[in-house]
Amino acid sequence: MSIPQTGGGPIEDISQLAEYLAEGCKPKEDWRIGTEHEKFGYCHETLNPLPYDGPRSIKAMLEGLRDRFGWAPVLEGDKIIGLEKDGANVSLEPGGQLELSGAPLETIHQTCDEVNQHLREVRSVADDIGVGFIGLGAAPIWSHEQMPVMPKGRYALMTDYMDRVGTMGKTMMYRTCTVQVNLDFSSEADMVQKLRVALALQPVATALFANSPFLDGKPNGHKSWRARVWRDLDAARTGMLPFVFEDGFGFEAWVDYALDVPMYFVYRDGKYINALGQSFRDFLQGKLPALPGEIPTLSDFADHLTTIFPEARVKKFIEMRGADGGPWRRLCALPAFWVGLTYDQTALDAAWDLAKKLDAETRDALRIAASVDGLHGSAGRFKLHDLAREVVDIAEAGLKARACPGAGGMLPDETHFLNALKESIETGQIPADELLARYHGDWQGDLTRIYADYSY
Repeated sequence: MSIPQTGGGPIEDISQLAEYLAEGCKPKEDWRIGTEHEKFGYCHETLNPLPYDGPRSIKAMLEGLRDRFGWAPVLEGDKIIGLEKDGANVSLEPGGQLELSGAPLETIHQTCDEVNQHLREVRSVADDIGVGFIGLGAAPIWSHEQMPVMPKGRYALMTDYMDRVGTMGKTMMYRTCTVQVNLDFSSEADMVQKLRVALALQPVATALFANSPFLDGKPNGHKSWRARVWRDLDAARTGMLPFVFEDGFGFEAWVDYALDVPMYFVYRDGKYINALGQSFRDFLQGKLPALPGEIPTLSDFADHLTTIFPEARVKKFIEMRGADGGPWRRLCALPAFWVGLTYDQTALDAAWDLAKKLDAETRDALRIAASVDGLHGSAGRFKLHDLAREVVDIAEAGLKARACPGAGGMLPDETHFLNALKESIETGQIPADELLARYHGDWQGDLTRIYADYSY
């Protein structure tokens, strides 16, 4: 969730920025799993997206969750724009997508329990007010003009900027959903290895989780339209980051990259100050046009890091960003996939041995292939279906090695959370393939059927 950051004094030396990232280093016993997922809300009667205000609305959902389940409200001005409880947050994306940013938890069993509890709470409130929620990577029918606008100052600035730097930024903001997982690192070297694996193998995750084959009421020619959108959003802050694979990469190199990403805003006294396109390097020298003479704080830098959108990114943890939003089984499968690959050293080494076979050109080509063809995509001699089989096998071995029991000891480890992915590998069918088969089959081209058949 992108909320204003707090804490941290003035930045007096650029070295503080790398030190800030390094503060995320944790011993393995303190590593946690933080899962985030977004979903579209709609009115049962009209099948239209939920507005912010009214009896069937995002605001009504937030107030219902607050009043019924003890969530504390998060306000911007006098508007409720989120909730918080026990280390977790519920927040809004620009078009009203409802997001759970989960608490940092020790096991995927706990993560899945958290997701299931959240969806039960959402369903309880939604049923009472006549609305539903659906997990997809892109809004299947709604036009951009139909999407509501949430009352958040950050989003107003971003909307204004998007058409200056790409063609699909507003589509990303208002008509896409994702599932992500945030993972820890123990050292700079561990961060580097994990980030390289994350970027190189992100196309495999995109392919396995592809779930956005429709836009504007018809097939769009891609298995993951959400992934297609990210390729034409803003080249300065997106992509596969080939510099991460260069010798000497570490926290300082990430800082250098981040400082060259144009700014969106500075948050002061409850308001977002327009700094669109301005330089954080100038800010460090007191030369930011938006705030002349003012020096940034570490919280300003933390805010700036939330405006960088590559396929995987570093804050005080690593965030995996390449998957479409989807059905509940895949909300639990994504953390299982990445935890299995990165939280056991033997698995991480195996994943890196595979990842380093892919050069920058191949990584980019696989990213495109995953978006268009899902598991059927390929780049040169590398087929995504074969890569997915190998990667999921590594993840399964990593989860077995973690040996985190669940269900009161009845489950010896977390490997069953990969079952949805293993089924896709065995059948060759991902969620997008199933949706397209339904559209051309029993739905007979009536895409409105998706709401009844695929809502939570």
